[in-house]
Amino acid sequence: MTTHLTLTPSRRPDGVTQLTAVGEIDMSNTDALATAIETTDGPLVIDLTEVEYLDSAGLSVLFRHVDRIQLIATPLLAPVLEVSGLADLTTVHRPGGA
Repeated sequence: MTTHLTLTPSRRPDGVTQLTAVGEIDMSNTDALATAIETTDGPLVIDLTEVEYLDSAGLSVLFRHVDRIQLIATPLLAPVLEVSGLADLTTVHRPGGA
């Protein structure tokens, strides 16, 4: 069974593409996340503020793209990004930050 995840692309005021994720990211839907990232050209900001759960399969997808992504994450999700080492490899913003 696939866990609910909605991925919505948009354009930020600075022209960079943003991918907003809502729901849970786990091994049942990482193919959709990978496809959404891989079909977007150039730098990408991934907004994870509405993600309630992120497992190692989701982290693995993000790790594959650290050279071109930045993340927006709440203080609740930030420790997962820090402990995994992802926060050391890409920029992680707080919601409402630059």
